[in-house]
Amino acid sequence: MTTTSAAAAARATVYGYPRQGRNRELKKAIEGYWKGRVTPDALRTAAAELRRSNWQQLAEAGITEVPTGDFSLYDHVLDTSVMVGAVPARHRAAVETDPLDGYFAMARGTQDAPPLEMTKWFDTNYHYLVPELGPDTVFTADSSRQVAELREALSLGLAARPVLVGPVTYLLLAKPAPGVAADFEPLTLLDRLLPVYAEVLADLRAAGAEWVQLDEPALVQDRTPAELNAAARAYRDLGGTADRPRLLVASYFDRLGDALQVLAAAPVDGLALDFTGAAAANLDALAAVGGLPGKRLVAGVVDGRNVWINDHQKSLAVLGTLLGLAGRVDVAASCSLLHVPLDAAAERDVDPQIRRWLAFARQKAAEVATLARGLTRGPGTIAAELAANRADLASRAGSSVTHDPAVRSRTAAVTEADGRRSLPYAERSAAQRARLRLPALPTTTIGSFPQTDELRAARADLRAGRIDTAGYEARIGAEIEEVISFQEKTGLDVLVHGEPERNDMVQYFAERLTGYVATRHGWVQSYGTRYVRPPVLAGDVSRPEPMTVRWTTYAQSRTEKPVKGMLTGPVTMLAWSFVRDDQPLGETARQVALALRDEVNDLEEAGTSVIQVDEPALRETLPLRAADHAAYLAWATEAFRLTTSGVRPDTQIHTHMCYAEFGDVVQAIDDLDADVISLEAARSRMQVAGELAEHGYPREAGPGVWDIHSPRVPSAEEVAALLRAGLRAIPAERLWVNPDCGLKTRGWAETRVSLENLVAAAREVRAGTEALGG
Repeated sequence: MTTTSAAAAARATVYGYPRQGRNRELKKAIEGYWKGRVTPDALRTAAAELRRSNWQQLAEAGITEVPTGDFSLYDHVLDTSVMVGAVPARHRAAVETDPLDGYFAMARGTQDAPPLEMTKWFDTNYHYLVPELGPDTVFTADSSRQVAELREALSLGLAARPVLVGPVTYLLLAKPAPGVAADFEPLTLLDRLLPVYAEVLADLRAAGAEWVQLDEPALVQDRTPAELNAAARAYRDLGGTADRPRLLVASYFDRLGDALQVLAAAPVDGLALDFTGAAAANLDALAAVGGLPGKRLVAGVVDGRNVWINDHQKSLAVLGTLLGLAGRVDVAASCSLLHVPLDAAAERDVDPQIRRWLAFARQKAAEVATLARGLTRGPGTIAAELAANRADLASRAGSSVTHDPAVRSRTAAVTEADGRRSLPYAERSAAQRARLRLPALPTTTIGSFPQTDELRAARADLRAGRIDTAGYEARIGAEIEEVISFQEKTGLDVLVHGEPERNDMVQYFAERLTGYVATRHGWVQSYGTRYVRPPVLAGDVSRPEPMTVRWTTYAQSRTEKPVKGMLTGPVTMLAWSFVRDDQPLGETARQVALALRDEVNDLEEAGTSVIQVDEPALRETLPLRAADHAAYLAWATEAFRLTTSGVRPDTQIHTHMCYAEFGDVVQAIDDLDADVISLEAARSRMQVAGELAEHGYPREAGPGVWDIHSPRVPSAEEVAALLRAGLRAIPAERLWVNPDCGLKTRGWAETRVSLENLVAAAREVRAGTEALGG
């Protein structure tokens, strides 16, 4: 093998691309279908047009091998469950009657059948639908969608590579189905699943696939010897299948560790590895195992998760080293471009100086193509691109946008005492009870109320100049009054102002802090048809003026009941933004925490007695390797405490988390020292309540009793049953009653009934505990 042969005609490729379209056409088509305004055929046509547009964009950027199968109407893990026939029993009839409606029923639930559980895709803000499996699960192959999309791409004359979730990752992401013993391990179904994958691979080969990519990101996490042996067995069996295309096994998001040796030795035809961030360690590890002689290596050297331009010179150096370690080296982004917005060129409102530092999906595809061309033909052939790249990198490094001496002086002066409450929880909780005078099982919501068409229209009218600021604020004030009035009539105990003025829980604050840049078109899929616009953290962070005090105090003036002040915490402000990569995350978190601390203190000064600082991303941002957990949790919990520890003992601090595996971070939740935590729990059937109890969590908690990510309305009986399950783990004096998450995405009709049922259930269970003397 020579480096020349390894670089010959290096392919440029990616593993996936944003699904939504330039103007979120997919979201509009799917939601139109749900409302009966779009026919099934029209939805399928819209999806096909978006796939075609995506492939054409990639081809125009210079991508020579496009992915198929990465497109989804809701979630690619759910698509995998359909592909292998893992449909929950409660949804089988719906799927058999109408596959499209049945598919969405699994994702969103129906009034009679709850949806699949939803949680975060590794350490990203993308949510996947968790497969439900048991010892009686029977897998059956259905490759129709994967085959059809491959044929669509081939019909355009494109070289195409189907991308599937690998069998080991699929099983490691799964959970025991309802009614199955909690200690059931889905990985024990591997031998039952592999023949189904072999059948799908044969179907794809027959349809014209030269290569198929099997994604195994679960292997970058710490894995037991048994799990690594399962991976070895899986790829021994699939690699040994005669009727198959060439197999490319992909991992991303971190270093592979022991799994690299397993995959390198497997009888597959190539590996796709991440070489960015922490995964840069894959370079030395690959050399240590002897490389991939005679095999294809797809090198992820362009960061697929962040929005900063690539360092071409650095990437070419990595690629040059890799040429001696594989039979063929191709160039890719580190992971699917699903995790970044579509096109930075559309951001005309962003400062041109900053825009030149940004690369969204279209720009990243072009970067990959440039590097592949330089690898194949030599750096001299991309001399102009290299010079422009160096200039852009230098512009960012030397810009005054990125450095504020006052901010840096303030963070340097922080002491350990700044992150501690003035009294321990036992003493301050007594002060809070005396001040708030709440009943047992107090009821509240997480923060946001439905964002109506009228509210969105008001924001659009303000931007377009159709109404002035006074007219807009009058609409916001009227909405707050309606929300407060509804909560009082319903009987909730701790109220919220509903956040009608907020477009997004991170973006709203980012637009009011220095150092952040908001985008107009930078949509990224969070789950299903839910898209967010993560702001870009380009420089040092401070708070020029109060951000939430006005509307919180206005809401409080309309009621005698306590109204929560609502903020997004520092870790989530980082996790749901595109963060700067030129300084440690802990340093950025401290800057954000100090800015939010100013807001917390101002809310308290204005008379706010309950302040909620949401940290739904605390678990999401946990590094994938256990060796990296302690350092992350140290700065993450410090940042939260720094935000909240300046208040008086009788001010109650809440936090909120949702859609993650909380068992891994219970100690960190404890270390936050919040007085009350609310968590998602409805879909997982109160699992987190047991985890808190097992840990001995000493403070108050509200495991959610209403799954707000489903349109179904829970009955009072259903909520009461969940509450009683919660009471088996958390005593009544420390148990709160609340939904899983904010109500922004729900409609008013379902919100009214659901909250009425929630309050009725709380009163019923409260009466029962009081009768028992609890």
